[in-house]
Amino acid sequence: MPSTTRRNRRRDTPPPRTGSNETEVLRGFLDYLRISIASKVDGAPEPQVRTVAVPSGTNLLGLLNHLTCVERSLFLGDDVTDWQATFQAAPADSVADVVARYRDAVKRANDVLDGCTDLGAPVPRLRPDRPAPSIRWALTHMIEETGRHAGHADILRERIDGTTGR
Repeated sequence: MPSTTRRNRRRDTPPPRTGSNETEVLRGFLDYLRISIASKVDGAPEPQVRTVAVPSGTNLLGLLNHLTCVERSLFLGDDVTDWQATFQAAPADSVADVVARYRDAVKRANDVLDGCTDLGAPVPRLRPDRPAPSIRWALTHMIEETGRHAGHADILRERIDGTTGR
């Protein structure tokens, strides 16, 4: 395991202190976590970024691939039939590819959210035959999901090259 050196330490960025309403607070925290996990994966070295560090098979690149699928499923209506498979990036995918796909999913999800003014309304769906959660539930779930996996990513990245901080 690498030792943490001063150059591998990033200064922690505190959570946002923004939001005069519930929507701004929820979206502010979600975007904060999205940026945190993307920066945790961005620039991670190959092949360590794919190295399994725990018995469950979790790896840093797979976490971001999974979150891309969750964003796309929840906000864009993509159908995911095998959630476990989303925890692995394709062998041909580079770190830059997975990070770019995640950032694109986040941008597209935010485009959908920008048109939502009522947190109690259902998330817009491309296929109206599928039930949709409320926007409030979707934002809260995405904060929980991204926060949990960002914590996993913190540990995995530190094990890879000693990088810490958000």
